[in-house]
Parts: sequence; C-alpha cells; structure tokens
Amino acid sequence: MDKLDQARKIIDRVDSEMAELFCRRMEAAGMIAAYKQERGLPIFDAARERAVVERNAAAITDEALRGYYVTFLKGMMDLSKQYQHRLMDGLHVAYSGVEGAFADIAARRIFPDGRHTGFESFQAAYDAVADGRCDCAVLPVENSYAGAVGQVMDLMFGGELYINGVYTLPITQNLLGVPGASISSVKTVISHPQALSQCAGYIRAHGYETVAAANTAVAARQVADSGDVAVAAIASAETARLYGLELLDHDINESLTNTTKFAVFSRVENRVKDKTDQKFILLFTVNDVAGALAKAISVIAGHGFNMKVLRSRPVKDRAWQYYFYVEAEGDDSSEEGQRMLEDLSAQCEKLKVAGHYTVEINLKDSEKL
Repeated sequence: MDKLDQARKIIDRVDSEMAELFCRRMEAAGMIAAYKQERGLPIFDAARERAVVERNAAAITDEALRGYYVTFLKGMMDLSKQYQHRLMDGLHVAYSGVEGAFADIAARRIFPDGRHTGFESFQAAYDAVADGRCDCAVLPVENSYAGAVGQVMDLMFGGELYINGVYTLPITQNLLGVPGASISSVKTVISHPQALSQCAGYIRAHGYETVAAANTAVAARQVADSGDVAVAAIASAETARLYGLELLDHDINESLTNTTKFAVFSRVENRVKDKTDQKFILLFTVNDVAGALAKAISVIAGHGFNMKVLRSRPVKDRAWQYYFYVEAEGDDSSEEGQRMLEDLSAQCEKLKVAGHYTVEINLKDSEKL
C-alpha cells in the first residue's frame, strides 16, 4: 500500500467516525432546542460560543492547525444553530400590541424564527403563555424615560410565569405621514401617551395637536387608514415600512438615551448555568411590624447580595399594603443564597423568586424587521 492509499484509508476511517459524532452532536443540539423552546430562550448565546471555541482551540497544540480548527468549529456551530432554528420554527411568542409595536419589534429580534401573536393587553399576552396557547411572552418591564411598567410588575407578583431573559431595545421615535405629507402639512399627531410625552418638546415647537392611541403601531395604522396629510403618527421606522408611511422626521424624542427593557416570560424556570454574572428577581411583602422592610433589605445585603433595583407597588386587593420588587446580583441557589432566602422568608409574608438571567442583551444591533 502506498502512502496515498494509506492516507485515504485514514481519512475514510476518520470521516466515518466523524459522521457518527456529527449525528450525536446534532441530537444534542436538538435537545438544546427543546430546552430553549420550553423556557423561552433564544438560540444564539454569544458568551457560550466564545467559551466553547476558546476551550476547544486550546486542545490543538499545532499552531498551524489551530486556526483551521476554529473555522471548522464555528462552521459546525452555525450548522447546529440552523438545525435548532428549524426545530424551533414552531416557537409561539406572545406580545402586547399589534404588528409594528415596539414589543413586536423586540419579540422578532429575540426570536426571529418564531410565530409572533399580538394580544390586546399585557394580561392577555401573559395568560396566553400561562394557559399553554403560547410558549413565551415578551413584555416591557421598564422604560428609562417613564420608569417601571406597573401592570407587568403586578403580573410578576400574582402570576406563575418565570422571567428567563432580559433585553434592552433603544427607542427612537419618528414622525410618520402618508405619501405627500410634510412636516408643515401636519396639524395633529397620534401616538401612545408615553411616546407623546417623550416627544413633547418637538410637538410643542411645531404647534401640533395630539391624540392618544393604544400604542404607536395602532397610531401608524390609523394614519395610514386616514389618508390625511394633516395627520401624522409618532412611531418607529419599522412601523413606517409596515403601513406604507413616509418618514417625515426622525429622532424626535427628547431623550436620545430612551430605552425599554423587555423580559421573556415562560412556564418553566431556567436555572442559569454560568453563575458568574447571574441576576435574580425577588418579589415579597413584609410582615406588618415596625422596621420589617429595613430588616428584609438588611438580610439581602447581609448575605453579600448586591441589590441593583428596589421598587414598591400597591397590593391590588389590600388597601394601603405594598409589595416590593428587587433585582439582585449573585447566585441565589448557592448555600449562601439559600440561607438568604430562608432568613428573608422569616421577615416576609410572601416571598417569590420570579426569575434568573445573566446579562441584559442590547437588541440595537439585532436582526431588523
């Protein structure tokens, strides 16, 4: 046997072994897809991919081959993601609003392969997941300009779903009109009250009248249906394309750092594997005794957990009673975390861990509609 035949036999044997390993790897990718679908998690995990590449590349001692192996591994991971996308085509994502609303934009950037359904309210979108009609819901929890979304906080407190991911979407408001409209032809602007507030200076400077709408996408649809050059909507550029409107002016919101934080809710809790940057959300009511809240806060801090956010909300069915919302850094499943929760429960009438996530992912550079 000459060297060529010998080399080809080695390649044939390795290719056969690799085919078997490929099937095993893709089966594991399918298991990951099922796990992520159940918990409302996106397919792409940049931190995980970097860690896999770095760890496995370090096993290649031949520097000349290491670069080729990294290319090979990244190609394999791309195939894995393609397979997971195919398996997760049926992921059913709920959001509040109509097509083109900022929640819809966020949902499509987080889950580009999912089926997206808009509901008339936060409660309706949440209930669609709770009763099994949808796999997960993308709901706003906070806006950097207007603050926390109280209705969604109430759903966290009273409902059974878990938060498994938090994403930030920069909000850019634009003036949209029908073809032929101009800034000077517009007399009235329609939008969600929050958007009108965000653009109050611009509206005032142009002397526009305002009309409130359920959300920015509804406003855009109303303007498109009216065909009136005197009426404009304040909404996203994506919405303009959806409803055939023209961008009359852009970036008209007063705060250029306006961002909305969205959370993904699902029926199954996700226990974050990488505890390094883990964050968790606590909701609790305190016992009706003097200093109870101070004691509860001191318990969290005393066990070494850094609270990033503390808010209060009224309990709906109990006058002048409040529950508290905390976002904290650390691993609540650790021994220290379990002791913290045990000590905290002694100070609280009700205590709930509402979810876990690692980092807030910015959707600015994600896939556009």
